Amino acid sequence: MAESGVYVPEGDRPDLVLINPGGRDKVYQALGTELTAVEPPLWCRLLASYVRHRGYSVRIIDSEAENWGPETVAEAVARLNPLLVGMVVFGHQPSASTQMMAGAGEACAAIKDRTPEQKLIILGGHVSALPERTLREERVDFAAIGEGPQTLQQLLDVLRSAEPERVEGVAGLAYWKDGAVVLNPMPPLIADLDADLPGDTWDLLPMQRYRAHNWQCFGDLARRVPYASIYTSLGCPYKCSFCCINAPFGKSNYRMRSAEAVVAEIEHLYRTYGVRTFKIIDELFVLNDRHVRGVCEGLIARGFADELNIWAYARPDTIKPAQLALLRKAGIRWLALGIESGSKKVRDDADKSLKSDDIKGIVEQIQKAGIHIIGNYIFGLPEDDLDTMRETLELAKELNTEFANFYSGMAYPGSRLYDQALELHWELPQSWSGYSQHAYDAQPLPTKHLPAAEVLRFRDAAFDEYFTNPRYLDMVAQRFGLETRRHLEAMTRHKLRRKLLEPAAEVA
Repeated sequence: MAESGVYVPEGDRPDLVLINPGGRDKVYQALGTELTAVEPPLWCRLLASYVRHRGYSVRIIDSEAENWGPETVAEAVARLNPLLVGMVVFGHQPSASTQMMAGAGEACAAIKDRTPEQKLIILGGHVSALPERTLREERVDFAAIGEGPQTLQQLLDVLRSAEPERVEGVAGLAYWKDGAVVLNPMPPLIADLDADLPGDTWDLLPMQRYRAHNWQCFGDLARRVPYASIYTSLGCPYKCSFCCINAPFGKSNYRMRSAEAVVAEIEHLYRTYGVRTFKIIDELFVLNDRHVRGVCEGLIARGFADELNIWAYARPDTIKPAQLALLRKAGIRWLALGIESGSKKVRDDADKSLKSDDIKGIVEQIQKAGIHIIGNYIFGLPEDDLDTMRETLELAKELNTEFANFYSGMAYPGSRLYDQALELHWELPQSWSGYSQHAYDAQPLPTKHLPAAEVLRFRDAAFDEYFTNPRYLDMVAQRFGLETRRHLEAMTRHKLRRKLLEPAAEVA
């Protein structure tokens, strides 16, 4: 245990242990070994900072980064013997919360097998969407509805007081009482992010174990390490039907940190841990012009922005061309664009109204500014058929961005698409890992015109078609060098196994 970063001497019992669950093998198959990122767990940091600033001692077990199995996690918890364990299933993007439940559930069961008396709460986006189901299905004592900081602190207050009846006053707590599930009202959202959710708990993480995505470091893959992700805002003002980001936040949820706090955190990571490769985890960093300008100008003033390699999310319709030179000067080298579909009909139905010509124009302007693009596309939205999915793939090939993510349509708990799927009795995945895009048992939604298997088959074929396209590979070699082209050619040799596409599954 001494190498884990969580060993503490006898008698040094923390009040709270937060766990980032593992299970990359279930979620990504062989891709999780080298190609995917290993990202610092944002919500473990935020929750830890909230309770630590209020007098409680905290440890974080990042079992994903440590590559620990459930039994090792359970042994670490037994050694630490905390007042409370929090299993944190927020994920590194909104859609990742549900797929994390596969590893989280196994870890919870292992902890209860090893130490049945250990108090255990589970929290995250998926839990907020399905609190009662989570409490009924998982081996936990409590579940949290909402962001979780106030719930954790108030529950710790109750456990420390040894007055269990006080759980009735813990905001956002789901628990059992007289054989029934009780759901306490969710607390108000935290307004002052700088003061209450600074996330200044990097000292609790195994910083040497984090790495960036392969694509972020095309041309110099050695720069994948060291790596960190930071946030500048929480929530999202948009209401895309397929997105579950707002499940733990509710309405009127979009809040920003100050530019000064963001810049200070990046500088701390740069000077303390040598981090130059960053992700801005916000669903939409490029949204509020004054916020973006404040962060960028602050980074430039620090004098090391030219050493940074930062990527951030954006919608094509929120990018202002006048911002692009400033973004690039501040070290933002990649923008992830939510393009989603090449079909206007499909985009409109998903409440993402954009014009293809506008998308093409902003992509060209971003690339002219020296910023690379990762395009995000979804196959299998409700109005999709084979023709509209082909439109999406052809748009992706025409844009020919430096990287692309191809997703299947999933009805994530907490999204309007999930509610629609329940109303229409569409078949949903049988396991939480089935919500992972890359899992063996991945099962997207059927569309109004296609079965789920056809959506998944098209998605996997589209990935191969895009990344083996000579026009794409020639562009990559020209911009990043032949070694990057060879890396991509090796990447496409990884073939995902799909239960849904195997002959026995098709016969059934």
